[in-house]
Amino acid sequence: MTRPQKGYLYKAYGAWHVRYRENVWQEDGTTKRMQLSKRVATLAECPRKGDVWVLAQQMLAQVNSDLTAGSGTMPLGVFLKTVYLPYVQTQKRPSTFKGYRDIWERHLKSRLKDVRIREFRTWDGERLMQSIASTTDLTGTSLRHIKAVLSGIFTHARRTGALDGVNPMQGVSIPKAREPEDTYAYSLDEIYRMLTILPDPAATVIATAAFTGLRKGELRGIRWDHYTGTSLSVMHSVWNRHVGEPKTRTSKAPVPVIRPVAVFLERYRSALGNPQTGWIFATPKGRPLHIDNLTRRTIQPALKGAGIEWHGWHAFRRGLATNLQRLGVPIKVAQAILRHAEFGTTANLYVKTVDADAVEAMAKLETECNDRAMAAFAGLAADVVN
Repeated sequence: MTRPQKGYLYKAYGAWHVRYRENVWQEDGTTKRMQLSKRVATLAECPRKGDVWVLAQQMLAQVNSDLTAGSGTMPLGVFLKTVYLPYVQTQKRPSTFKGYRDIWERHLKSRLKDVRIREFRTWDGERLMQSIASTTDLTGTSLRHIKAVLSGIFTHARRTGALDGVNPMQGVSIPKAREPEDTYAYSLDEIYRMLTILPDPAATVIATAAFTGLRKGELRGIRWDHYTGTSLSVMHSVWNRHVGEPKTRTSKAPVPVIRPVAVFLERYRSALGNPQTGWIFATPKGRPLHIDNLTRRTIQPALKGAGIEWHGWHAFRRGLATNLQRLGVPIKVAQAILRHAEFGTTANLYVKTVDADAVEAMAKLETECNDRAMAAFAGLAADVVN
């Protein structure tokens, strides 16, 4: 067993330094025993050698324990590329993987790629977050996402033996930053106007989004074989060309379909030749429809010409919650309709039919919008745009 090293203290450049040996990670994946030196404190901070000696032994404690077997000396950039991101790619959704990678590339790589894992301290995390906040115009929400990604990196470093001890991002504060802009919720009037001016499939996609609360990826992932005429079972979510499951387990649930939406869907189905299986919104080649292309080519130009501002697909989901609340539907029931993860674990994970309260709530919305939505349907263009 190797004897614990005490290191050699010396003065240089107005500070105390300790010289020691450590197994250092090499680019070929091996480790090499090397002599290193690290600054302990300035002479002004610790004029007495005895005080510095205590600090030096604290610094060498992890080196002497040798619990990380050299992997703790791996630069964060290498650890992320060779260990962490491959792990995320296999365990998380493709969109989540891209989000983590983008945060690293945009905000962390230039600052941390050469920092060794075990040398990063909570103080370094605090200074890092302050630096990012002071040099960018990010919101507090974005800063929290950055901290979460970095915390996840160090958590995985602990799992893989590259780090021993507390996650250094634990206790790091989020700097004060600007508040995010107010999110938007489409009103029923705005939705009705859209339905009167848009051709298919845009009108049917928007009717489905506005009155079911499906997320954009879920809209792309709904299938005719999961549609009963009164409900849609959400079994898939599509991001780019990746077909996966919905965002959470609680998202994988049936959604009530009110009559105006059913009329739009049945009209659209009839124009396609009454398919019974396959993606509801599909390209001519049978792939899930690229809704961003539909938005750019059809929806936004039409809405701009009518003086209607486009606020994105999630505004329909917020709009459904807002409109249900305006009709007196309890928030808890609205959460069931929107399939939020925090609503009723038992009901969301084990009940496979549409909740009776959800059906009653959507019936209120159906009564509210039925006549006007039918008028929009009546004026819809006959041609189906693929």
